[in-house]
Amino acid sequence: MSNQRSLEHVVVLGANGTMGFGSAALFTQAVPRVTFLARTRAKAEEGLAAAIAQVRSNSLASRSDVGSYDDDLAAALATADLVFEAVAEDPAIKGPIFDLIEAHRRPGSMVATVSSGLSINGLAAGRSDDFRANFCGLHFFNPPNVITGTELIPNADTDPEVLDFLETFCRTRLGREMVRTEDTPAFAGNRVGFKVLNECAQMAEDLGPMLVDRIVGPYTGRALTPLATIDLVGWDVHRAIVDNVYENTKDEVHETNKLPDYMAKLIDQGVLGRKTGGGFFKRAPKGSDEGDMVLVPATGDYVPQSSITLPDMPYVDEIADLYSQGRYVEGLNVLCDAKGAEAALARKVMAGYIAYSFERVGEVCESITDIDRIMGMGFNWAPPSVLVDTMGTANAVKMIAEAGLSVPAALADAAPGTQFFNHPTTNAGRFFVAA
Repeated sequence: MSNQRSLEHVVVLGANGTMGFGSAALFTQAVPRVTFLARTRAKAEEGLAAAIAQVRSNSLASRSDVGSYDDDLAAALATADLVFEAVAEDPAIKGPIFDLIEAHRRPGSMVATVSSGLSINGLAAGRSDDFRANFCGLHFFNPPNVITGTELIPNADTDPEVLDFLETFCRTRLGREMVRTEDTPAFAGNRVGFKVLNECAQMAEDLGPMLVDRIVGPYTGRALTPLATIDLVGWDVHRAIVDNVYENTKDEVHETNKLPDYMAKLIDQGVLGRKTGGGFFKRAPKGSDEGDMVLVPATGDYVPQSSITLPDMPYVDEIADLYSQGRYVEGLNVLCDAKGAEAALARKVMAGYIAYSFERVGEVCESITDIDRIMGMGFNWAPPSVLVDTMGTANAVKMIAEAGLSVPAALADAAPGTQFFNHPTTNAGRFFVAA
């Protein structure tokens, strides 16, 4: 790290939000002083309490203090080495917060936003030269104390030394898996990941959530099923990300990023996923005799999960059994050869994930390895290259072609035996879930 910079004091704005208090808790691991700021001191205290509960340690309180924007922001920013903005994912809300930061930060102090995909150049527009030189995106994935994948995104005027310092600090002191991305909508991880999630949300309108999450289950290379992931992330967050991509890109799968109308309608009615008690899935109240419920997208009603009959998919259990024995190549071969509409749909989603990832190289980041790392360490999904290497390039090319998709040149032109996954410290077996 540069001898001219240090991180002794971090100020987190929006510290009462999930990403705010989670990020603040992370910083307390390596920074002597972390200030939790929110609209009110009471909200900041709630953020500190939530951070303590999340990491199950009272010790972080000894490194932390709390305050409000009105009473404490000016004094806190006067000594901050890094101002970390974690307010709502809305430029109209972030703008006034950046006004406050610019009015009170000391020259040379770093400013980072945890935005999950808004334009870093757009957020920096109209700011002073010193602000822009010290401003970047630092996108942690939620919860940051568990998920190590982190994206670092410059604006056009970010000082390269700032990027080098933050990358080294986050990697060596916070244990982050750092990936530099371009300032494109949703950056790298969310650009690829939410395309798949939204595709599954679109499929759910006809197939129902339970069948979709069975078809695109853990055996396809993910720790949590797609629609359960949207419920966990929050439907409002999902909407913000896919709307941003849909409105600001025109790629080969543009319509796949369009939020389903039924989701838009339910969001307007207050359905936001787990945080509001239900999304695609609704858990039975504690002590209740009622079973867990599932959404019927066409009506917005919930029915008992026990009332849903799923088609027989014996290949899923066969694959899971092979994975449990470490026989990953055989497991994916079973998927490649499985018969039936459900297996074909699983292959289509997987093929789309692989093809879309390879097509984004040079647009969202420099190499497929960067996309691999953020999908593996940010989403906890099998990286696209791991899937290609495991099933074999020929099978991947066949799967993509049979899905009616264009085969990326890197795959079409690959020599026999080419290995794409390039991360020597990662055991690829961690991504094959036997469930």
